[in-house]
Amino acid sequence: MENDLISSISIGLATALTWSNLGFCLGGVLLGMFVGVLPGIGAMTAISMLMPLVYHLDPTSALIMLGGIWYGTAYGGSIASILLNLPGTPSTAVTCLDGYPMARQGRAGIALFMTTVASFFGASVGIVLMMLFSPVIVNVAFNFTSAEYFSLMVLGLIAASTISAESPVKGLAMVGIGILLGLVGMDLYASVPRFTLGFYELLEGISLVALALGIFGVAEIIASARIDQSGTLMSKVTFRSMIPTQDDRRRSLMPMVRGSGVGAFFGILPGIGPSIASFLAYAWERKVADEPQRFGHGAIEGIIAPEAANNAADQAAFIPTMTLGIPGSPTMALIIGVLIIHGITPGPTLVTERPDLFWGLIMSFWIGNILLLIINIPLIGIWVRLLQVPYGYLYPAVVMFMCIGAFTIHNNPFDVFSIMVFGLVGYGMRVLAFPVAPLILGFVLGPLMEEHFRRAMTISFGDPMVFLQRPVSAGILAITALFLLFSLVSFIRTKAAGTRARGG
Repeated sequence: MENDLISSISIGLATALTWSNLGFCLGGVLLGMFVGVLPGIGAMTAISMLMPLVYHLDPTSALIMLGGIWYGTAYGGSIASILLNLPGTPSTAVTCLDGYPMARQGRAGIALFMTTVASFFGASVGIVLMMLFSPVIVNVAFNFTSAEYFSLMVLGLIAASTISAESPVKGLAMVGIGILLGLVGMDLYASVPRFTLGFYELLEGISLVALALGIFGVAEIIASARIDQSGTLMSKVTFRSMIPTQDDRRRSLMPMVRGSGVGAFFGILPGIGPSIASFLAYAWERKVADEPQRFGHGAIEGIIAPEAANNAADQAAFIPTMTLGIPGSPTMALIIGVLIIHGITPGPTLVTERPDLFWGLIMSFWIGNILLLIINIPLIGIWVRLLQVPYGYLYPAVVMFMCIGAFTIHNNPFDVFSIMVFGLVGYGMRVLAFPVAPLILGFVLGPLMEEHFRRAMTISFGDPMVFLQRPVSAGILAITALFLLFSLVSFIRTKAAGTRARGG
């Protein structure tokens, strides 16, 4: 087996290190990084716009370039989240919660440096898993039925409620609202409109990009419109200011490891994607932290864990995509489309029939992530200099990019209107102290949870005990119950302690 791995790596390096593929790799990661920096222009939009180009490229070169865009956006997306509180991509939305407060404290350089390190570490974990454990991991995920998927998603939704620093009850309420928003559109089985309020534009559902940009981006711009923020953030970054303290390094190590594990696990599960992984990694870190009250106020663990998770998930998403032909995320569906365009069917035979493509792509991941690590750190000063642009000029430009990004996905002006509506809603949530992150996760998980629930009930002829009869599903639900109980007990104790303190 060791000889087979060495032989495969040699084939991959011979393919990835050709001058043409190196050029496509460099171009892809650079484009991905800049696309990630711009709020609203995500990997899906960039890949969709470039799909006509890949008709004229060799399939290996096309995949190397598109793959570079895919994981390059994860690096770039954290930049906008930290500097402007605007998620460059949906998977970096949770980075806003602690990244932006760090920037407000004058630690933007450290935040950006550590996210680069965490991104590289998480991506490396995902690549190693793809190289060494693809067959085993894919078999585990492939053996999951809808019962297990539903139970996993229930666990995710309960975990999302703990992202709220103040109240798990508010977190659960926002998860519920997110699920309802996610169910807008055509019923999957009955093919009838649901909750569309008569708008035919909502037949395909609410745009995730419009929702995320509205409640995060526009809400932040509205809240900041009357605040003079000039000089409040660091205007100059030196290499010395990027060096993390010993405490930063100590606090970052285990969150980096745990976040990478979460991202790798959820990345290989078909249809899950990096957004869910980053939210769950954040929730986990907050739960195991010695000082959970630091989260939301510039805790470095709050950016390390989700950044490691979404990069690990980005890389691990290629495992089911390439070996089973099942997209690990919506963007991976576009990758499958590129393969089909070139007459290649993704699946188990791809590894044996086209080892140059499969292993060349994997080796390009190493090359691309090393390039991002080298390129991104010197450019940190440039990213922070964006803060010197007067907000009167910067915010209109940001809104313009958000609207362009939302419009180009479906070429639908209704999505632009949706951004503004959700911006007002998000601002109202800020005023009323309702957490935003659980709503996003509920929105993403809700339709998937409904699909797997209905499928499991159909297979079991309507018997709900199917979720308890399967050992893995029952175990996940038991963990979920303990998780919920622990969260509620902690909340009650915190409230009681606060009451006693006020009484004393």
